[in-house]
Amino acid sequence: MQITKEMTTINEVIQKLEEWAPLSLQESYDNGGLILGDGAEPVLGVLISLDCTEDIVAEAISRGCNLIVSHHPIVFSGLKKLNGKNYVERTIIKAIQNRVAIYAVHTALDNVHTGVNQIIGQRLGMKDMKILRPKKEQLLKLTVYAPVDQVSLLEKALFDAGAGRIGNYDQCNFLTRGEGSYRPLPGSSPFDGVIGERKIQEEVRLDVLVPMHQRSRVHRAMMQTHPYEEVAHEWVMLENAHQEIGSGMIGHLANPMAATDFLRYLKDRMGCALIKHTNVTKDVIQKVAWCGGSGDFLLEDAIGQGADIYISADFKYHRFFDHNDRIMICDIGHFETESCVIDLLNDWFTEKFTTFAIHKTEIVTNPVNYYF
Repeated sequence: MQITKEMTTINEVIQKLEEWAPLSLQESYDNGGLILGDGAEPVLGVLISLDCTEDIVAEAISRGCNLIVSHHPIVFSGLKKLNGKNYVERTIIKAIQNRVAIYAVHTALDNVHTGVNQIIGQRLGMKDMKILRPKKEQLLKLTVYAPVDQVSLLEKALFDAGAGRIGNYDQCNFLTRGEGSYRPLPGSSPFDGVIGERKIQEEVRLDVLVPMHQRSRVHRAMMQTHPYEEVAHEWVMLENAHQEIGSGMIGHLANPMAATDFLRYLKDRMGCALIKHTNVTKDVIQKVAWCGGSGDFLLEDAIGQGADIYISADFKYHRFFDHNDRIMICDIGHFETESCVIDLLNDWFTEKFTTFAIHKTEIVTNPVNYYF
């Protein structure tokens, strides 16, 4: 097929997706990104799903979609053979045979504050939402020196590239005026000064925070905008936790509820067949912590931040003892915590792209069945 200017390629979709949920934010065990497919191909249609299975690939084919964007990766570890002996291999073979590309967002989307956990909070009507366990070593401090009359141009370039954002504030930096010196050597092309003579230049030191995943973009903007041939700058890794990147969320109900009323509300809002939970430890529920998917690892964080209840999935039997009556644990099921990602991705695609059809899967991929 000949690609026209009006068509959007898979690579262009990926670029936009990774501006929202950069792959650098995924967990070390994960395998998000383009699982298979040619990024140069034009997108004819996108099918959005939680999982990727043979049935999902068949649905994509029937709807004329050549790109599946799923939450979970179909491939987690390396495949040594492709002979169709399990559902993973059969799904991959079917996708390859029909030129269907597969992209997975998974923990990259889990770890951004506008991702999976935010939509869970919105569905539950939470307010004052914040990351339950913010990630450390995700923030850098960039220090760069520039002539006084060039600082405003440099600031704008850095801000536009993603620097200077702190919580609900942007365009944040710190400026210090001073004097810098340099001596241009033969072969140099100085912005100001004479070859062989030391130059004293009134300069400004600019300090600005940069998220780790924006480093290359900010660095490129700095180098393209800065007037000096040699740009004096330094990057420093900060211990500060990044409040908009991390695992789980915590917030407050707009109106506190009795525990039994909240359980009914939770079951209805999240479409649960049932809820496994510990003893009711609080008569009234107000402060709520939650994590989409397997959130066992955040239990102590939820307790430490004073949550009345912690909602997630995949708790092992003995883990239900570990709350020690300090918190109520609710296991609502892995699929049930994350199925809302389909709506999240659909809304995002609908807002960002108009050159191809966008479909939400009509297949329920939950492998767990309940007998009542």
